[in-house]
Amino acid sequence: MINLPRSLLVGMLLCLGAASAGVVDFSPGLLRYIKEKWGMEAVDRLQAWRKIEQEGMSTRHNPQLVLSMDELQIFNRFWNKVPYYDDQTNWLIQDYWATPIETLASNGADCEDYAIAKYFSLRELGVPPGSLRITYVRALKINEAHMVLAYYPAPDADPYILDNLTEKLVHASERDDLVPVYSFNDEDLWASGAAPFKGKSGKIRLWSELLAKMEKERRM
Repeated sequence: MINLPRSLLVGMLLCLGAASAGVVDFSPGLLRYIKEKWGMEAVDRLQAWRKIEQEGMSTRHNPQLVLSMDELQIFNRFWNKVPYYDDQTNWLIQDYWATPIETLASNGADCEDYAIAKYFSLRELGVPPGSLRITYVRALKINEAHMVLAYYPAPDADPYILDNLTEKLVHASERDDLVPVYSFNDEDLWASGAAPFKGKSGKIRLWSELLAKMEKERRM
């Protein structure tokens, strides 16, 4: 489901904020492509995402301020409404990390897609990458590999977990059903255990490919 194969660096996309700035600034060419491939309802879903981003940004005079529970919940609930489909069903391949645009356009997601979409939604609000980690875990209740988004209101804080399996937002310490394996953001990669820092997130092939797809979407 999730792997860490060979390094495929996309250096220009890994600079601070490059992957997230303007993710809801949909070009006419992109919207035309989405409409032709998935229909007008897909365009409407993208516009709904842009609306909640704009509403969120209009109330955040200082993007460095800690997000409120209400703000986190808005995006957790918005993305959790996307129906769940595994990659084989939705994309006809075993493992595919969709861009947030692809997730809404296809109206389907698996755990990686939910976490990725929430990550870029919060980055769009101005949340710095150091406050966010996309986290690969073992979900004990369902006995499966799983992915969630962790939000750190402070560097050493117990993070909040945004999870497609639940709309309830709680601290990581309260989720004893999740066993962390590794986590990453725009810049860095960590593994659980004695030597947590593992280098740059460009080591994750699917992440690098995702960033390249997002760059292509911006150029449409």
